[in-house]
Amino acid sequence: MAKGIIFVADGMAGRPIPELDGKTTLESADTPHMDRIALEGECGLLDPISPGVRAGSDTSHLALLGYNPYEYYTGRGPFEAMGAGLAVKPGDIALRMNFATIDDKGIVIDRRAGRIQENEGTHQLAELLNHLEIDRVQILCNASTAHRGAVVLRGEDLSGEIEDADPHREGKPIPKAKPLTKEAKRTGAVVDKLIAKSVELFRDHEINKKRIKEGKSPANCVLLRGAGVAPRVQLFSERYKIKGAAVVEVGLIRGIARFLGLDLIDVPTATGGADTDEVGLARAVVGALGDYDLVLTNIKAPDLGGHDGDYKAKISAIEKADRMSGIIYEGIKGSDTHLAILADHATPVVCRDHTGDAVPIATWGKMTRPDGVKSYGERPCIGGGLERIQGIDLMPIMLNLMGAAEKFGA
Repeated sequence: MAKGIIFVADGMAGRPIPELDGKTTLESADTPHMDRIALEGECGLLDPISPGVRAGSDTSHLALLGYNPYEYYTGRGPFEAMGAGLAVKPGDIALRMNFATIDDKGIVIDRRAGRIQENEGTHQLAELLNHLEIDRVQILCNASTAHRGAVVLRGEDLSGEIEDADPHREGKPIPKAKPLTKEAKRTGAVVDKLIAKSVELFRDHEINKKRIKEGKSPANCVLLRGAGVAPRVQLFSERYKIKGAAVVEVGLIRGIARFLGLDLIDVPTATGGADTDEVGLARAVVGALGDYDLVLTNIKAPDLGGHDGDYKAKISAIEKADRMSGIIYEGIKGSDTHLAILADHATPVVCRDHTGDAVPIATWGKMTRPDGVKSYGERPCIGGGLERIQGIDLMPIMLNLMGAAEKFGA
């Protein structure tokens, strides 16, 4: 049986930008390695969920790994919590967390607290909330990558049916965690009290005094969203009868990998930011093939420029992803390994958020059929042999190339 790699450049796809003469950031970037993979492989467009559906990174990764998100997705919180190293038990409610900045009137002025990093004290702040008890509900809390973290609520009569306690944009107060059902009323009240407690505990902390002195946004509160109960899923190894691993940066994708039973391979220099070590990530992916049949890898940087509306930063991040793909290509050239390169969704600079656009995909390896596509991008890949597929189609395609697909019928 051959090997497989799924390489996801987070949010890499986009839309035309006037300042780039109508090209996308991907079409404008210098991507010789991805272009070569497209030229030698088979290409197409992929709708992460289905045409026009705005995919989250969580729902898209579930689909790319063959798990229908309409069946298995219960909210982002459980994945974020698992990725942050929290043990989620049946009945627990898990939520995504941002360290954020509010002003004296309680208005959110920075949802990412100046993009605070792990080495700037997020774990110490999270520990202030860890093991609190509010209304007989135990609070578990841990920091994750950069400004992100996760919270688990453990207690009786809890429900994930609450609205986000996050305005999702600056200039607004933190909304209440409004219950969507009668059963969720207690959960909403606990979430509101936890956020108030974070303001109380963080306000005068030495970490924030230091940040203010340095002219940085203080992490003086948390925002909580994506509440959900951990889903029950069939493990990846049981589903496909192959051994899988993940070389990924951010807590969310780490959490999905843990839920599915993929082994996690850490790259200490992978930051999840624009300064991440793409060389270390690529080498870890190639090295993992000695022990695993399929490796999932994700580089976060392209998504950041899209959300920030910064096309120069996004182009730079795409070129970083291209260097990573080049190292992977050289590491597997001549072997029986098959590679798929794609984005998990589009994050156009002109929108600053995920959109429901199809993303380009290129598959490469001994068993692929080159189709005449000469470069990698949203428009070049339209004419590829894969035509237009959905995220849920990727694993069957990879298993078929790897010679690991089970026969359907006699």
